[in-house]
Amino acid sequence: MTETPQTDEHRYDFRAIEERWLPVWEERQPFRSGRENDARPTKYVLDMFPYPSGDLHMGHAEAYALGDVISRHWVQKGFNVLHPIGWDSFGLPAENAAIKRGVDPAGWTEDNIAQQLTSMKRYACSFDWDRVLMTHRPDYYRWNQWIFTRMFERGLAYRKHSNVNWCPKDQTVLANEQVVGGLCERCDTPVTKKKLNQWYFKVTEYADELLDGLETLRGSWPDKVIAMQRNWIGRSTGADVTFEIEGRDEPITIYTTRPDTLHGATFMVVAADSDLAAELATGADDATQAEFATYVEKVKGENEIDRLATDRPKTGVFLQRYGINPVNGERLPIWASDYVLADYGHGAIMAVPAHDQRDLDFARAMDLPVRVVLDCTDENGQAYGDPAETGIAAAGDGTLVNSGSLNGMAKAEAIAAITEELSAAGTGDAATNYRLRDWLISRQRYWGTPIPIVHCEACGEVPVPDDQLPVQLPAAEGLDLKPKGQSPLAAATDWVNTTCPSCGGAALRDTDTMDTFVDSSWYFLRYLDPAKTDGPFDVLDAKRWAPVDQYVGGVTHAILHLLYSRFFTKALRDMGMLDFDEPFSALLNQGMVQMDGSAMSKSRGNLVRLSEQLDEFGVDAVRLTMAFAGPPEDDIDWADVSPAGSAKFLARAWRLARDVESEPGVDPATGDQALRAITHRTLHDSQELVEGFKFNVVVARTMELVNATRKVIDSGAGASDPAVREAAEVVSILLSLFAPYVAEDMWAMLGHEDVALATYPAVDESLLVEETVTCIVQVMGKVRDRLEVAPGIGQDELRELALATDGAKRAIGDKGIRTVIVKAPRLVNIVTA
Repeated sequence: MTETPQTDEHRYDFRAIEERWLPVWEERQPFRSGRENDARPTKYVLDMFPYPSGDLHMGHAEAYALGDVISRHWVQKGFNVLHPIGWDSFGLPAENAAIKRGVDPAGWTEDNIAQQLTSMKRYACSFDWDRVLMTHRPDYYRWNQWIFTRMFERGLAYRKHSNVNWCPKDQTVLANEQVVGGLCERCDTPVTKKKLNQWYFKVTEYADELLDGLETLRGSWPDKVIAMQRNWIGRSTGADVTFEIEGRDEPITIYTTRPDTLHGATFMVVAADSDLAAELATGADDATQAEFATYVEKVKGENEIDRLATDRPKTGVFLQRYGINPVNGERLPIWASDYVLADYGHGAIMAVPAHDQRDLDFARAMDLPVRVVLDCTDENGQAYGDPAETGIAAAGDGTLVNSGSLNGMAKAEAIAAITEELSAAGTGDAATNYRLRDWLISRQRYWGTPIPIVHCEACGEVPVPDDQLPVQLPAAEGLDLKPKGQSPLAAATDWVNTTCPSCGGAALRDTDTMDTFVDSSWYFLRYLDPAKTDGPFDVLDAKRWAPVDQYVGGVTHAILHLLYSRFFTKALRDMGMLDFDEPFSALLNQGMVQMDGSAMSKSRGNLVRLSEQLDEFGVDAVRLTMAFAGPPEDDIDWADVSPAGSAKFLARAWRLARDVESEPGVDPATGDQALRAITHRTLHDSQELVEGFKFNVVVARTMELVNATRKVIDSGAGASDPAVREAAEVVSILLSLFAPYVAEDMWAMLGHEDVALATYPAVDESLLVEETVTCIVQVMGKVRDRLEVAPGIGQDELRELALATDGAKRAIGDKGIRTVIVKAPRLVNIVTA
């Protein structure tokens, strides 16, 4: 039992309360989850960890306030909750900031982490401070390298030459997902293409499982996120078809989802930036080769979204080569164009312009033939005109025409028939294709995990042995970290030059570092024991705690981070280290915190600093405002909310505990039964509301309970009423989800200790039975009367009672009644003529 704090009886002082409880929590560590012999069932609640770029901001304030509600709720439900925090501390933001300031990225990162750590503790989240991790430290990235090595041994990590996304400003490779609208997601620089030898993780090995596994997450992940992942993986079925190329020994293969339309192909297109296009162009005359070279340079500066746009003018170069259609022997001219992508299918297509809009636009631009092979109608049931004349492709399934043996067949029948014919002729076969590409993890930057491979002339690519891990970054001092197209590590010659672990001869270390999404793809497992030295995590710990029961974070990570985490989980499962398929059982995406309708920024002049809000209104008021603003997934406009109003409410709630006069343990059954009914209804409903993420409704219901309790206290002798104590204790327990400082202070004034560890009191079910409920009677949407009715009253009876009220009669007057809307038992709205 703690001593009741000596506070000003007439003034709520959030600063004094924060100063009082922060050191107490620092000493007690109430949310330490690693206690031995803890028999409580487990829950794992995880917030996406932050980048250490300056102090916490308003976005952090929202995300961590919401995740904390969930964590504290499950503690109060009697669970042993793991709720860790750490820092995603490698990557371009930290490195670029350090370069700009002329400092070591390690020192800059550590300073920012120290600042954020202090702010996080002040923000009073229920983190287990014994489990903090930082991805830039060798004791973490050693295990990035260990996992990479296991991937390499299984063929899931490999290196190849390919055209990659290149940011000219940051001078590094970007994965497809890191290119947003053709721009680098970090610096908004237009991205170009560059051919490099790079490291990849073979995510496509798990394409089917990644796609099919989404069904198990339906209902616990947002539908939008599932749809985004599904679209990114982009599985389609069709056929691979081989086309002989005049003057080339090897045929080329194209992938199509509509092999039934092969008779409608009138030309072929290869991706202008593909190796195949470059090879075919060498057979053209000098003028065409020059034209092609100029065109390729232009294409390198284009982004994939623009290249695939249907409304974009079509351009290309005829390569003076022909392919042979395997179903009818026709010669098809081969063009190079930007509307075909090198890494989709096989980088080449058969063009069926009558039935594909982009092909049709290209055909019309280049005056190429158009042949109709589908008799189909538009969405209004009208027959299409001649696409060559209308400029509108006849999209749809339809019936095959002008297609030899396929004539008269519907789509499904024709696809099966032509696929069988192709297979029998050895010119094609059924195939499945994916939009998903392997994960390019190489980065030509300093601040990341070194790739644990040495290159030996005799042995090739050799992984660094486990007992030599981690391969630590060399000191930044003396290295020029500015982006220059080659990793700064290449200049650390003493570090680069090494011996081959296999033969002992001279070798060179790989100078690329890993994409930072490697760090965040398995960090939830490292939290299980961040100090573990003989493995990345303990298999038994994973059985006890994982997968994560509730993940909280922004929808901006809906594709790459979540997809990569899912890939890592499945790969580690297949290594025998995990016994589950999905890393995050449930996902909550919070919205953004805006100001005046737009994202906060210095340039817009609408930046709201979290530290200033905390200093002015207090931690509890800011946290409560975040929860009360609306559903978690909605954006919050800080201009529309009131932390000052939250502070006033918290003061009102705090005074309840100050005014309670009954002793702890008093039997509430002898108290005010009406107040007890409100208390138990609030307690009962709030637990369900929290689990439905309706935090704003919980706050509203708590406010109602505070008001009801204040009325009883102010009624005379109410301060000594046992029901008042019961209500004040429930208010304290509910407020601890949102406003931990006020809740702890109230709990202490009520004679208790550690409100965060207090379990929810048992709900008295008998108090939930409502003998009557209040029905609002409206006329044209305005309240005109009230009725006390039975909760189970029927709609017809309630309608007649409402029409008979004096208030309704006066409002209706001599007007006729158009309709009566009855929502029994709470509302009747009468609409007049």
